[in-house]
Amino acid sequence: MGIEFFSFILFAGAMVGTPGPANMVILAASAGFGFWRALPFIAGVVLGMQFVIWPMGLGLMELYIRLPLLFEVLKWASVGYIFWLAYKILGAKLQPSEVASPPSFISGLVVHPLNPKAWAMAIASFTNFVSPGTAPLLATFGIGLGFMMVQSVLQPLWGYGGQMIAARLSGRPGEKYLMWVLAGLTVASVLFVLAKGG
Repeated sequence: MGIEFFSFILFAGAMVGTPGPANMVILAASAGFGFWRALPFIAGVVLGMQFVIWPMGLGLMELYIRLPLLFEVLKWASVGYIFWLAYKILGAKLQPSEVASPPSFISGLVVHPLNPKAWAMAIASFTNFVSPGTAPLLATFGIGLGFMMVQSVLQPLWGYGGQMIAARLSGRPGEKYLMWVLAGLTVASVLFVLAKGG
């Protein structure tokens, strides 16, 4: 197939399963609105990764080599967006709200395209697990399918974890501190990716 699929799935599982901006936002959304109400947002996050993988696999790497300054600007715009999400987490409450609206499917779609960790994962996937000479369409389909499979299992687990945390801490003194920790982890995960990439 041209992809070291088993090794790639292990890599994708490690990347998707560990804390990062997307997982922190999923956890916070489920904590604030409940797992079922946050599920459309989670589905958007899962599908949104494809908006990173497909352009990357079908030619964006070439553009990245030719126009590095453009990608530097996009990277810092992405960092700003993730920091804004972290700020929104600070004001979130763990008590599921029937009045406020949970983040939408569309909001979920843009999380990974604006997530530096997602771009790093996609680049690493294509450069480390795809054999030279593999047809771009085949490679992109395989990487895209692999991420979709892994995310469809692991990212809802992050959401369910958020609901479980909310059930234990909602309305208690630890609630405020948890939201600060989640926001801090979101920022830290971005800074970690930037430090590794820089």
